[in-house]
Amino acid sequence: MIAPPEQLVRSDSGTTDDAAQAPGLIIAARPRERLTSAWRSARGPLAVLAFVVLGVIVIVLLAPAAKSNTYLDPAGSDASGTKALVDILRERGFQVTSVYSPADALDAIGASPRNARPAVTLVITVPDLLTAAQRAQLGRAHADLFLVEPGGLSLMAFAPAISVADRDAPFGEPVKPGCRIAGARLAGSANAGQITYHRPRYAIGCYRVDGWPSVVRYSRAGRTITVLGGGSLLSNGLLAEEGNAALALNLLNAHRAIVWLTPEPMIAQPPPAAGGKHAPSLIPGTAWLVVLQLCVAVGLAAVWRARRFGPLISEQLPVIVRASETVEGHARLYQSRRARDRVASALREDMLGRMRPALGLVAGAPADAVADGIASRSRRSRQEILAIVYGPAPASDADLVRLADDLDELEREVRSQ
Repeated sequence: MIAPPEQLVRSDSGTTDDAAQAPGLIIAARPRERLTSAWRSARGPLAVLAFVVLGVIVIVLLAPAAKSNTYLDPAGSDASGTKALVDILRERGFQVTSVYSPADALDAIGASPRNARPAVTLVITVPDLLTAAQRAQLGRAHADLFLVEPGGLSLMAFAPAISVADRDAPFGEPVKPGCRIAGARLAGSANAGQITYHRPRYAIGCYRVDGWPSVVRYSRAGRTITVLGGGSLLSNGLLAEEGNAALALNLLNAHRAIVWLTPEPMIAQPPPAAGGKHAPSLIPGTAWLVVLQLCVAVGLAAVWRARRFGPLISEQLPVIVRASETVEGHARLYQSRRARDRVASALREDMLGRMRPALGLVAGAPADAVADGIASRSRRSRQEILAIVYGPAPASDADLVRLADDLDELEREVRSQ
């Protein structure tokens, strides 16, 4: 059956109306395309942000609990910490490694030849907080010992020749050294006390309180053991008082490497596996997550920026002058001008700049103090030392060479002690 013309017309007009509505449909679809485009451009930064947030959450969840022992902690900036002393030691060229477990302390000390002299000073603050097994482990370490406020049990493990005389000795008033340790004599009075000790005849006792020394030092079996009865003089709160800072620096200047152990109360640490490899003890485990995030970020940045750079262009370096040629050129200039006085002054100043920290002296220390410090460690007399270090300029080139040899010999004698 054929539809009438008017119906055809209506049908055609209806088709025309539908076609007229098509642009409206296209217009309604444009916001959806905009959302899709915005999502494509933002999903990269959102993924990076989610990765960072996830890393922060993991770090917070895995972060260790705060340490309960902050007394004489090198990281502590309060009155009971030792951050000021450790900063001074590091400024003077000492390598101070702060650890909180005996296992990390043994890793930091490392293995040494059996008959070699110790090259590390192990500082143990309040060793009574260690267990008997931990004290036995550290007592066999190849290092000089610096014990702060040890009690009877700790002395039996580390220094059996010494015993406690008074655990509650008066503390607070400055005490004079009264001994022959050069570092103590140079430091002068200090806030000693707290614990005093009985010492054997071969040990040196300083800073006596009620007749008993609070600082004891002796050498046995190739290593030096120093016992300090009052650790408060090392703290930030008292370091600037009296001669406390000088005493601490002079007692710790035997070796350039210092391992500072701040033990946790009675937490047993397993001994390190023989021949095993360990991660650096100064980096906590959670820090590796941050390192991983940084590596990923650097890798993504490298991929992003790599296509912006062209190939590397090699360029020849300018004329290279060897260090030995530079030194020889300076020497010839001095020799041509007969400037022996300037050369001698430069040699002496450089030697003193290296020697003063080893002697526990500050820059600009008087000549008498420097001569006394060197004489205590040298076989030369005080007059010879003054002539070498502060004498007149050499009269000839041979005298200048002899002066350089004497300065080297003095420095070698001081550093070998």
